[in-house]
Amino acid sequence: MWPDRRLCDLLGTEHPIIQAPMAGSDTPALAAAVANAGGMGSIGCAMMTPERVGEVHAEARGATNGALNLNFFCHAAPGFDEQKAARARALLSPFFMELDLGEVPDLTETNFPFGEAVFEALMAARPRVASFHFGLPEQRFVDALKAAGTVVLCSATTPAEARDLEARGVDAIIAQGWEAGGHQGFYLEARPAQIGTMALVPQVADVVRVPVIAAGGIADGRGIAAALALGAAGVQIGTAFLTCAESGVPAPHRAALLASDGSATRMTRAFSGRPARGVVNRFMETMEPHEAELPDFPLMNTVTGPLRKASAAAGSPDFIALWSGQAVGLNRESTAAELMERLVAETKAATGGPGDR
Repeated sequence: MWPDRRLCDLLGTEHPIIQAPMAGSDTPALAAAVANAGGMGSIGCAMMTPERVGEVHAEARGATNGALNLNFFCHAAPGFDEQKAARARALLSPFFMELDLGEVPDLTETNFPFGEAVFEALMAARPRVASFHFGLPEQRFVDALKAAGTVVLCSATTPAEARDLEARGVDAIIAQGWEAGGHQGFYLEARPAQIGTMALVPQVADVVRVPVIAAGGIADGRGIAAALALGAAGVQIGTAFLTCAESGVPAPHRAALLASDGSATRMTRAFSGRPARGVVNRFMETMEPHEAELPDFPLMNTVTGPLRKASAAAGSPDFIALWSGQAVGLNRESTAAELMERLVAETKAATGGPGDR
């Protein structure tokens, strides 16, 4: 039913649907279930040690023969600002006291940019696809992955980023609109461009030759059909998969997604130090006036980790990063296989059911 088979052929999938990598929320079980349903399953590896990267890939591979994607962050190493660090500790101290977590820890880097050790783990895992966020790693890594037969994807939030990625050899470009949940993948400029998916996808499709994957605000077959009409060869969907049975989100996050109609999502730097979209909660509201004073990613992400973990354990959404895209009002509880089946059927209905090619 897919007139444009370029992405399916590239990824080795039946359907041009990618379950977005969502570090800390996706699972090997979710990725495998999506792959078994004809899409591409993804695992966000940004917070994993090199050893863990191999373990999660092996776990997912043990449950599927389908296409799998391992995803990594390529942020620049943060600069340390003692004044910002002290301010962050002061702002977080009341929350740490409230949750009986003791002193706020020092702001140290625990999520490192993509480097040699992770690259070696990735080469050993040999997934069908490797994808990147916040730009690409060093060119030698990209070239080695492609030489080994791994398909390379990366996010672009502007046409300029898309042109840059194509010039550096990516096999397909994920056009990530402002509606998307989680972290924005901008990298050429210091600030996000805030271009919506409907405006971004056709502009990217016009300036590159490689397949374009639409991402952001897509949660049903109508959204997929719209993306295809705009020139995308496929889609990447994240938030809709977070309420699947195989998702790894804690119960308060799942409940917040199911209760939301999308009107209360907002970009914030409060959790990680980098703009990311989530359902507004107490922590975001309290920290909003101070966002410009916060340390860079991933230092802020490291120091809010204990708050997020304790809040989830207590069953409270107050201090959890409730990452969510703007189409969250379309979320339903289901299995990943059921969601995939529904997405394909809805797309067929929305496009008038074109025949196979």
